[in-house]
Amino acid sequence: MAFCKYSFDMLANNTTAVDNIFINNYLPYADPMFVKVYLYGLYKCQDSNSKDNTIENFANELHLSTEEIEKAFAYWSEQGLVHILNVIPFEVRYLPITDVLNNYKKYNEKKYVNFNTQAQEILNGRMITPNEYREYYDLVERLHIEKEGLLMIIGYCVKVKGNNVSYAYISTIAKDWANKKITTAKQIEEKISEIEGLYGETEGLIKSLGLKRALNVDELELFKKWVVNQGFDLEIVEFVAKKCKGKNFVFEAIDKQLDKYFSLKLFSIDEIKTFEEEKKNIFKITTCLLKNLGLYYENLEPVIDNYVFNWLNMGFSEKMLEEVSNFCFKTNVRSLDGMDRVLAKFHKMGILSENALAEYFDEVLVKDKKIKAILESVGLSRNVNQYDRDKYKIWKDVWLFSDELVEYACSLAVGKDQPMQYLSTILASFNDKNIKTIEDAKTSFNIVSPKEKKSSFSTGRSYTKEEANSLFQSIDEIEI
Repeated sequence: MAFCKYSFDMLANNTTAVDNIFINNYLPYADPMFVKVYLYGLYKCQDSNSKDNTIENFANELHLSTEEIEKAFAYWSEQGLVHILNVIPFEVRYLPITDVLNNYKKYNEKKYVNFNTQAQEILNGRMITPNEYREYYDLVERLHIEKEGLLMIIGYCVKVKGNNVSYAYISTIAKDWANKKITTAKQIEEKISEIEGLYGETEGLIKSLGLKRALNVDELELFKKWVVNQGFDLEIVEFVAKKCKGKNFVFEAIDKQLDKYFSLKLFSIDEIKTFEEEKKNIFKITTCLLKNLGLYYENLEPVIDNYVFNWLNMGFSEKMLEEVSNFCFKTNVRSLDGMDRVLAKFHKMGILSENALAEYFDEVLVKDKKIKAILESVGLSRNVNQYDRDKYKIWKDVWLFSDELVEYACSLAVGKDQPMQYLSTILASFNDKNIKTIEDAKTSFNIVSPKEKKSSFSTGRSYTKEEANSLFQSIDEIEI
């Protein structure tokens, strides 16, 4: 028994390190039960001296039979990740995974005699090297690709690339299909039939791009995505291909373009042409908006995709966007996100055109000038705030007081310590008593009429930077 060891509580609260090589190269291809056994065994290694560390307890804890545990460790022994020291009593030692990758794994080549012969017959243009054979054995044993299926993959790659196809290319295709759970001979045969069924439809695409070869597997997968998954007609794929011809990574360029058309639900050449024409104008709009905001982007595509398209789809006119960009600059909202929030508030209010915006601004400015006049009449020289606007809205829109009655109440609040609060109290009293005229107010309060003076209320639209800030404050309270 070990002199020092972890307590059970400390062991339970500790961590078990799993090598990323295991996660990347082994876990995806192994039987889930084998993976469970390997990981739990890795955990038990931390308490290897415990009396309970037996195969019987191990099996009970995982709700498996001892035969299943032995089968799992036999598999990991074949992979080179563990070494079985004894069968009775069953004893296993975990090995460093890096050692497995750095040393050639030994395979039972007798199992592969027929496979080797058939593989060489398929690759009759060159000799298969020992390293290449070991790569194929690894694909069979680690990724569980059936030998007959792997021969089909080799044959398919020869058909696409010729007899000199590299085994690295064959291995890449095999691993890709294994990741997609295509490992049996039947599944691989169906996959090859599916791909070959697409070849006849790719002639127009090949011609559009000026290629002198058939499409490779990755390119065919993209072609399938465009035609089968996204539903584009062949003429659209060829139309886009001609526009992308000559670009670096041309298939990626076609894919990016078709993804955009798919997201915008553009499924005809006429729709795409119309969109592209409009897009030229959108570039001009975007440049103008960025200039107004004091911003610069070398690539306008993200700005258009993430902002301008959305704004236009919300119904905002081009002139409206230009007006709002100028408005945002004057109010120190100099970002696309900031302008987006302002537009969201206008959208909520149904203000989508420059005319509607002008009417709204006129209304706000007129009200703010009237409120400013009220503040000055009671002896205050500060700017209008949202509290003032809310009070004014109640006086005018809810209680329906005339400008004259509000002005009269202002005269009563002059000289008070808190004139605006006093004014609110007076007007609330007027409302309680249903007072709507100055005469009724004088009678009710028995107050001598103050000296008549000209009304300082004024109307008219103006749009200075100061007023822009006032307008911005008025919409800043709107919830979206």
